[in-house]
Amino acid sequence: MHEKQLNCDNCMEKNVKNEVENMLKNYTKEKDNLIKILNEIQTKYGYIPQIAQMAVSNYLDMPLAEIYGVITFYSRFTLKPKGKYNVSVCLGTACFVKGSKELLERAKSKLGIEAGETTKDGKFSIDETRCVGACGLAPVFTINNEVYGKATVKKIDEVIEEYMQKD
Repeated sequence: MHEKQLNCDNCMEKNVKNEVENMLKNYTKEKDNLIKILNEIQTKYGYIPQIAQMAVSNYLDMPLAEIYGVITFYSRFTLKPKGKYNVSVCLGTACFVKGSKELLERAKSKLGIEAGETTKDGKFSIDETRCVGACGLAPVFTINNEVYGKATVKKIDEVIEEYMQKD
């Protein structure tokens, strides 16, 4: 069974590699296309798998370290898959001053994961953000694209509980 799992993982990697290589055909080999390519990969997979990074590195003839640097620089990109429901707590100045650190601690406690991690079932992930552009509603957290302003620990608890009840 372990060998089958390895073969399945290998098949998935090959599949991703083939899909990314097909994607790359839509772009010239200019380094200026890196952000557009990474954005398309991020949109398709929800993160940028290592096999995809290697394919982009080969295609654009760029060092893998440079591609990794771009991915880790921009908050839009991630190296790990996100959960179906991504809880993102703003730690920007306005939110932090109004208690967002407590919101983050409660989300981590309730879900049993740290920021940057995903629950084992893949249902939830947690991120720290620096600003969601809703300072007037501070403190703010989001789940996927839904913004929750003037949040309290009770509110984040209730909202996470609602999402836990979903499929």
